[in-house]
Amino acid sequence: MINQIRDIFLTRGDRQYDGEAVTQLEHALQCAYLAEQAGEKPEMIAACLFHDFGHLLEGNTPHEYRALQILGNLFQPEIIEPIRLHVEAKRYLCFVDPQYYSSLSRASQASLLTQGGIFTQKNAKKFQALPYAEAAIQLRRWDEQAKIPGLPTPDLLHFLTK
Repeated sequence: MINQIRDIFLTRGDRQYDGEAVTQLEHALQCAYLAEQAGEKPEMIAACLFHDFGHLLEGNTPHEYRALQILGNLFQPEIIEPIRLHVEAKRYLCFVDPQYYSSLSRASQASLLTQGGIFTQKNAKKFQALPYAEAAIQLRRWDEQAKIPGLPTPDLLHFLTK
């Protein structure tokens, strides 16, 4: 299954990342690298690598759920849950930190609308109580930083063999 994931990254990862100046693969590698540089556990690094994997898959469901169709049976909750929750984490962060919304790229601000918009107080409280909310929030912060054209990172094999 890891070979299938690798092949999908290698054959579809050159797609532009949602209106940003990096590809899907560059974004995934940068996000994983940021987590690695911060000394995160391998599970969080893997969640960062795979968080937008659903963008590389065909389907009409939101990308965070599309990814789970392949990754869900392969990895433990410490990897899967931050992936599943990373879009909700964006909505949460926009509610609790107005500066966070301002810091989002235009593409990320635009996608927020299609992802349900900024949380209400009720939604935010519910999200905050979820077991992997903090991990999803941290993943989200690296997600927003992982959009730097030309940033050197380790290659895909570096992360897949950990």
